Amino acid sequence: MQVTRMKNNNLLVNGIAIALLATNAAQAADAPVSGGSLTWGVTTEPSCFDPHRSSQQAAFFVARNYIDSLIAKKTDGTFAPWLAAEWSISADGKEYTYKLRDDVVFHDGEKFDAAAVKANFDFIFKPENAATAVSLLQTFDRAEVVSPYVVKLVLSKPDSSFLESTSNVKLGLISPKALEKGDLCGGGRALAGTGPFIFEGYTRGQSAVFIRNPAYKWGPGNAAHDGPAYLDRVTFRFLPEYAVRTGALTSGQVDLIEGVQPTDAPLFAEQPGFKLLVGPSGASTSFTFNINYTRPPADDVRVRRALRDGFDLEPIVKQVYLGTVPRAWSIIGPANPAYNKALVGSWGNDIAGANRLLDEAGWTGRDSEGFRTKDGKRLSIEVGYPQPYVRDNRDILIQGVQASLRKNVGLDLNLRLITAGEYAKNNANGTWTIYPNTDNPSDPARELWDMLGSKGFLYANISNPDPVITGQIDEALASTDPVRKRELTDAVQKRGVDQAFIVPLFAPSWFLAAKSTVNGLSFEAGLDSPSSAYDFWIAKK
Repeated sequence: MQVTRMKNNNLLVNGIAIALLATNAAQAADAPVSGGSLTWGVTTEPSCFDPHRSSQQAAFFVARNYIDSLIAKKTDGTFAPWLAAEWSISADGKEYTYKLRDDVVFHDGEKFDAAAVKANFDFIFKPENAATAVSLLQTFDRAEVVSPYVVKLVLSKPDSSFLESTSNVKLGLISPKALEKGDLCGGGRALAGTGPFIFEGYTRGQSAVFIRNPAYKWGPGNAAHDGPAYLDRVTFRFLPEYAVRTGALTSGQVDLIEGVQPTDAPLFAEQPGFKLLVGPSGASTSFTFNINYTRPPADDVRVRRALRDGFDLEPIVKQVYLGTVPRAWSIIGPANPAYNKALVGSWGNDIAGANRLLDEAGWTGRDSEGFRTKDGKRLSIEVGYPQPYVRDNRDILIQGVQASLRKNVGLDLNLRLITAGEYAKNNANGTWTIYPNTDNPSDPARELWDMLGSKGFLYANISNPDPVITGQIDEALASTDPVRKRELTDAVQKRGVDQAFIVPLFAPSWFLAAKSTVNGLSFEAGLDSPSSAYDFWIAKK
C-alpha cells in the first residue's frame, strides 16, 4: 500500500459539537496570521514530558507540540504522511517499510533519517527505557535501515494495529542524541523532537513554555497549513482547580482552557468574546472500572455482577456531567466504529438481582454500618485511583457509585486516591483491585489488549487471566480480515461486560473554551484530546 502526500482542510472531528457566534465564524474565515503568544490553562501537570515513558492521557496533547510521528491518523480513520512520505506493508503483514522525508531536522540539529528511526524503536523496545510505549511493540521484532531514508520495521507476527501504533505519540521520534541522555521526563531543550514547537523551559507546578520551530516544514498530511506554526510562543499553565481555570479565561489571564466543567460551559457557549468546542465522545475508550477478577472477593463472578448491576448509572452520570456526556455501555467508546451497539441496555440497574447474587455468594451478614459480611469479613473492594490521573470530576462520579452500592446492596466500594508510585507497585505485583481509567489507542483490538489482554499493562503480571477473552484479543490483533476482526472485538466487548471484568461508566469528551480571537482549534484523531497548537492562530482585534 502506498500513500501520497495530501492535505486535509477539515480541522474538526466528525460529530464534534461547536458553539460559535456568527462573528467568531467570520473571524475563522479570515486568512490566518502569524505571530503572537498563547497561554493555555490545563488541568493536569504532566508527571513526565517524554511520551515514551508517560502514561497520562492529559500529557500526550502537550507532547504533540514537540514530538512528531511517522504518519498521522485522519478523522475518517485512514492515515496520512508525516515524517514518512509514504509506506508499504508486505503481503504477510509482517514488514512495514517507510520512505522518510529527507529534509527533517531535530531541535538539537541532528538529522532525521532511517538510523534515527531505528535508534528510537531500539530504545523504546527496551521496557526499562519506555515502559508505557513498549506496549505498542508487542509484535515488534527489529528495525532495519534499508537506505539512508528508508526504514523497515519487522514484526514477529501480523499485527492489525501496528500502522496505527506508528501514528501514536507514544512512538513519536526523539533525537538519538537526546535519547542517550537518559531520563527526559523533566522536559526542556534536552527533549529534542522534530515538532512545530521547541521545548523552551519548564517550571514545576507552574508552567511549560514552547517557542516556534522556524525550520518546520514537514507538518502532518491532515494539517491545515504548511510551514512553521503561526504562533511564536505557547505557554501551558497548570491550573488544576476548575474555578481557577474558568476565572483565568474570563479575566483574560489565559487565552484557552481545557477541562471545562459542564456548569461552566454556558459562560462560553454562544457568549460574546468566547467560543466552546466539544470533542468526540469516546472515540477511544470509555472511563471504566477495570476489575481484577483474579483477586477476592472479585474473583467470584457473582460479586462482580452485583457491583455492575447494583446501581443506576444513568442519573449519576447526568448529575455529575449535566447531560453533556453519555453513560457508557462498553469499554469501547460510542464514537469508535468498532463500538458494540448490541450492549446498549444489556446490563446494569438490577438492584434485586444484585442482592440475590450476593446472597447466593454467601455475603448474607451485615455489620454495624450496614455493609454485607461473610465469615466476619466486610464485602469491600478498593478502587485505587492514582492522584495524577484524576480529572473531570471522575472522582466525584465514583463517589456517586460508591454511595449507591452502599445503599442498594451493602457493598463497600472503597475509593482511595493513591500515588503513581503505589499504583506502579501494585501493577508490578498484580495486586491492584479496581483501576479506573480511559485508554487512548483507538484501534479496538489494541485498546482491548491494553486493558484485558494477557500481556497488556493491567494483566501482564497476573497469572492465568481468562483464556477465552485473552485468546479472542490475540486473534483480533493478528487478524488481517476486517470482518473477522470486528466479530472478535464485538465478542471481547460482550464477554468483558457479561463476566463483569469491566464496568464502563461514561464516554468522555474533551471540552475546550477560548477567546473568540483564537482560531484553528481541533482534536487529534486517536487520542480524543486537543490537537497540538500547530494550526492555532490569533486574529487581530
